[in-house]
Amino acid sequence: MSKTKAIVAELKKSYAIELETIQNYLANSIDLNGVNAEEVKKSLEEQITRKLKHARRLARRIKVLGGRIPGSLELPRDQELLQPPSDSEDVMAVVQGVIRTEEVAISQYQKIISLTDGLDYVTQDLVIDILSEEQEHHRLFLGFRARTRSQEFRSSGVTE
Repeated sequence: MSKTKAIVAELKKSYAIELETIQNYLANSIDLNGVNAEEVKKSLEEQITRKLKHARRLARRIKVLGGRIPGSLELPRDQELLQPPSDSEDVMAVVQGVIRTEEVAISQYQKIISLTDGLDYVTQDLVIDILSEEQEHHRLFLGFRARTRSQEFRSSGVTE
């Protein structure tokens, strides 16, 4: 497989991740309930637009490199941890799912950066830009997790 074909294949994986994430963020931003849910829901809703922008940028790059943009039946789905929880008040499950999904995306973008190094600086710059946004969102949800755990600890009646 040529390097360009390998880059296109990895871009398609990233494209699939972004689109599946949009779907799960949408579901969670609507379905989640509870006292701690509003800030998380708002962040997910805001991220849907950003994720769509990422998908569009990836699709354009795939096309420029001679690839074909995959349709929905060609895209894998595997974000088990980001599925809406059966308990719509389980904010922590959603927060943990977002953190894990961002870690997968970050790892995927780092893989593309390595693959394009010294070969395709345009794709590399694009992916570095997207990676920085993924890292920011990951950091935000690490903060949500810490606050949610702290609130759960205080509400359990345990004294520090």
